Amino acid sequence: MLTVRAPATSANLGSGFDVFGVALERPADVVRVSKAERTTIEVTGAGSEYIPEDPEKNTVGAVAEALDAPAHIEIDKGIRPASGLGSSAASAAAAAVGLNELYGRGHSREALVPIAAKGEAVVSGDAHDDNVAPSIMGGFTIATDDGVTQVDADIPLVACLPDIVVSTRDARRVVPERAGVDQLVETVGNAARLTTGMHRDDPDLVGAGMYDSIVTPARAKLIDGYAGVREAALEAGATGVTISGAGPTVIAACHEGDQRAIGSAMIGRFAEEDVEAQVYQTRIGAGATVF
Repeated sequence: MLTVRAPATSANLGSGFDVFGVALERPADVVRVSKAERTTIEVTGAGSEYIPEDPEKNTVGAVAEALDAPAHIEIDKGIRPASGLGSSAASAAAAAVGLNELYGRGHSREALVPIAAKGEAVVSGDAHDDNVAPSIMGGFTIATDDGVTQVDADIPLVACLPDIVVSTRDARRVVPERAGVDQLVETVGNAARLTTGMHRDDPDLVGAGMYDSIVTPARAKLIDGYAGVREAALEAGATGVTISGAGPTVIAACHEGDQRAIGSAMIGRFAEEDVEAQVYQTRIGAGATVF
């Protein structure tokens, strides 16, 4: 048996829709894999009652099939489903890394990304690398059709998860099909600024580069109180705020020592909307770890 811890992730980061992602130090999923004649799945933890154990309907079942690695797979969910924190991606990433080692398949971490993405497609309907890439490789990742570029960045973050459910499918439906030239120029500039900030471990550049006027405003309508929470976080010291993945988690970049005040401000503002929320004081962290 092998045990793998795969971290939560935050995709998009505002200006990098379907491209950028970061691994978070916490929360995480823990997945245990052991060889078997056929794949069986057992799920416990946060939101486990909503996660199917049928291998054909679970992310890890698709991963086991892609690797030709049947196994008994135990998933302990530390990441709530439909949170915008890469819940399905973390399970798929952990299974890919664990089964690759258990069966000695010899794939590199980067080669495991598209395999894990096939698993996430079971839930989201599309195979995207922006969550599975950082969960497997860690740090800040840029996922394109040509592969994944990874940077070992270190930026303090605050992730605020409200008691709201936003499905990935719903969040994709509201994404605008067109954008103006001015919006595209602005977004490219912000994405470049954010990428530079990741290379420099500069929270100010990263925060400034999170701003996006195309996708985020459309998805913000699905999150009660988003505008107020964003404003409260910025007033408390956040350098940038945006929606994590498909939402409803709101992610903020900040300087060291400001996380507690920012988290408190975000929870307080959600409370004014009669929405309960929890906060993770975290930072960009490592990828999947095998124990």
